[in-house]
Amino acid sequence: MDHTDSQIADGMRFAMRRLAQSVTVISARHESGRVAMAATAVNSLSLDPPSMLVVVNRQASLFTALRAGARFCINVLTRDQQPVAEHCGGGSRGEDRFAIGAWEEQDGVPCLRDAQARIHCVQDGYMTYGTHGVFIGRVTGTQVSNAVVPLIYADGRYHGLAN
Repeated sequence: MDHTDSQIADGMRFAMRRLAQSVTVISARHESGRVAMAATAVNSLSLDPPSMLVVVNRQASLFTALRAGARFCINVLTRDQQPVAEHCGGGSRGEDRFAIGAWEEQDGVPCLRDAQARIHCVQDGYMTYGTHGVFIGRVTGTQVSNAVVPLIYADGRYHGLAN
């Protein structure tokens, strides 16, 4: 990256801090075991077919699982689940990421029991771009709680949103 690209990347990083996002933990099971990662680069893609878009750094263990076609769960966190986000966002590695939170298995995929929403997906396509993989998840099921109390990430910090 030349100096100009570096300056542009710094400016983009600063600008993206202004983009408030719901915090999720994407979880999956792979031949090496359970993997999970906190993520804000998650969006709906289409309702026909129902699909999601997730972006994962190629260095993350989750990247390997998703590239191999693993089923995965997008756990949309509540404001009370900030410790789970911190733990899965770099505070731990591997199986240790499941030490915090009420985890259960659904169809062999680890899921947070008390997430405000769970979106179950199977990988249905991907591409790599720069340092990241862009994955399409075909939605196979959802569970949604009645409360809308999301955990939000903005300006480099977690925020709770009251319902």
